[in-house]
Amino acid sequence: MRSIDPADPEAPIRLAGILHRIPGADGVVLSRLSAAAHRQAVDPVLLWTAGLPSGARIEAVSDTTSIEVELLITRLAYGEEPPRPAMLDLVIDGELVAGEAADGGHILRFPSRTTMDFELEPGDPTTVRFDGLPAGEKHLQVWLPANASVALRDVRVDDGASVVPAAPTGRRWVHYGSSISHCTEADRPTGVWPVIVARRAGVDLQSLAIAGQAHLDQFAARTIRDLDVDLISLKVGINVVNGDTMRERTFVPAVHGFLDTIRDGHPDAPIVLVSPIVCPVVEDHPGPTMNDAAGMCRALEPAPGDLPGALTLRRIRTLLAEVVASRVADGDERLTYLDGLELFGPDDVDLLPDGLHPDPEGYGRMAERFYERAFGSDGPFAGGG
Repeated sequence: MRSIDPADPEAPIRLAGILHRIPGADGVVLSRLSAAAHRQAVDPVLLWTAGLPSGARIEAVSDTTSIEVELLITRLAYGEEPPRPAMLDLVIDGELVAGEAADGGHILRFPSRTTMDFELEPGDPTTVRFDGLPAGEKHLQVWLPANASVALRDVRVDDGASVVPAAPTGRRWVHYGSSISHCTEADRPTGVWPVIVARRAGVDLQSLAIAGQAHLDQFAARTIRDLDVDLISLKVGINVVNGDTMRERTFVPAVHGFLDTIRDGHPDAPIVLVSPIVCPVVEDHPGPTMNDAAGMCRALEPAPGDLPGALTLRRIRTLLAEVVASRVADGDERLTYLDGLELFGPDDVDLLPDGLHPDPEGYGRMAERFYERAFGSDGPFAGGG
């Protein structure tokens, strides 16, 4: 088969949704954060999680009848549990036609869900192969796993096959968010709710949803500012409560500053600011949160005197609505507030198995509701293809 080196910037494939490629001994590590953001981020958890390629895919136009992806994955596991499958999905001319799990790879095994200590169980690269593709030229997308980091080693097509990078199709949409948009709990990469929305709307997705990491970092705002995009959505609040990383005094200016930075590069783009979905334990109780031994989200009791300005989800929704209202009153008519409870609210909590993250069915509900409210006929993203 014909080998395509993903480290080659002139390779005839598009690594869509990837902003930084880091060559290494195990292959090209893929990241959804820019090189500039990597230089400014000091948290290794953030950098590793940015390498979980939620919403990212290999794209090409080719007449090949088979395609292989050689990669080394790294997954998490807890206790004696096996790691969850890391799926790759094949989409041809917009139609999902196959899905295959990547085997092997490294495992970061944590003794429990309440500790950050882990042991590395080294593994080997694997090759995922899709056969029986229809003859003739077609638009190929191989969607990469949302729940495993990826070192991409090789992409192979038939000997003699034509292959060129696929050009972006449709409007370009960037979505910023937390684990609830990263969707490691989805059962396949095309089950990630922003991916469901993007495929239905016919838009080109860049996901900056990085589990645990939506803290209104300025490097993320600058990344969005500098991207060539048409549509912008920001889903913020839950990680600020999870980590108790801001109080009301700092949160509101941080939201304004994040929006100001984005507007420097996109003065007229529609922006949808989305507040948190339901999370019962912190609706009216401030964070921080942690997982218990069963993996359930629990709120920690604040220390005495540690409550002034502490944020709950209910308060964050009020503050975000007020931020949008004030900016619209100042003339930003293309900024819209969307209450996260409209996407996933109290009537949906049966689909929150850990009290925080929706299950695959829950992500499907979020996708349907976001599509209706953002891309529907009266939505801020309506129109265009």
